[in-house]
Amino acid sequence: MDVRHFLDLGDAGGDAIAAMINDAQDRKAARVGWPKARADADAPLKDHVLAMVFEKSSTRTRVSFDIAMRQLGGSAVVLDAGTSQLGRGESVADTARVLSRMADAIMVRTDDHAKIEEMAHHASVPVINGLTDRSHPCQIVADLLTIVEHGKALPGLEVAWLGDGNNVLHSILEAAGLMKFNVRIGTPTGYEPAAEFVEIARAGGAQVTLTNDAAQAARGADVIVTDTWVSMGQDHAEAKLAAMAPFQVDAALMAKADPQARFLHCLPAHIGEEVSEEVFEGPQSVVFDEAENRIHAQKSVLLWAFGML
Repeated sequence: MDVRHFLDLGDAGGDAIAAMINDAQDRKAARVGWPKARADADAPLKDHVLAMVFEKSSTRTRVSFDIAMRQLGGSAVVLDAGTSQLGRGESVADTARVLSRMADAIMVRTDDHAKIEEMAHHASVPVINGLTDRSHPCQIVADLLTIVEHGKALPGLEVAWLGDGNNVLHSILEAAGLMKFNVRIGTPTGYEPAAEFVEIARAGGAQVTLTNDAAQAARGADVIVTDTWVSMGQDHAEAKLAAMAPFQVDAALMAKADPQARFLHCLPAHIGEEVSEEVFEGPQSVVFDEAENRIHAQKSVLLWAFGML
């Protein structure tokens, strides 16, 4: 069987993502009340090890993949750019070939998407995208799991995105085409998502609306999603923050959504910038369910990559 890489959601496809969500729900339900590091009853990745390569800082991705491997019966080892040869100029190709000899899979969190594509090209084990500047597919599997958990069917769902047209939105758009939901995107002029991902969503049958009016994006939405406005290492923060200010998700904007709408944010959040404290801490916010679900979703991503799902 060919090696299964998970660089973008399209590498798996809609049926596989649906299977991931179902598997994650089942495994999560079976663990209620258990200590976090106890292995699942079937321990499907017993004796397997995941190499995690971090060129960007991380809380949720690092901890969730580590715990995911433990719950699947395996283990994980962390490589930071500052403390490994990768940070001293060893090529991505050589790193991929070495890690393929030492680990059963590789997860990479980096900046340039071309790096993870090169890693996958040279690796002989599965490579999983833990985040690049282009996309964040593992986050979106967790988001979809959270949405389904809260009683919302994905086909026909109306998702509103407010703020910056970034990597998280790119993966939401890819998911929209695969899972048949619609996306309304409210961004300032000049901060729209890459046209490539809008076309991917539309080609899959999703309706995608782009607007510079936050209220139009939010009106009647089933889910409202935002993210930090200024990502790690970005310049020109002051001008960007000023442009983004009208797109803050506050109580008035949430009130334009469906009364049963849910608020998602992949974290870390900057309260008072992209979201108000009232919304972030309010009853429609499911951000901490979403954060926990990184573990459960990534377990299913790993199992898919190993051909077990």
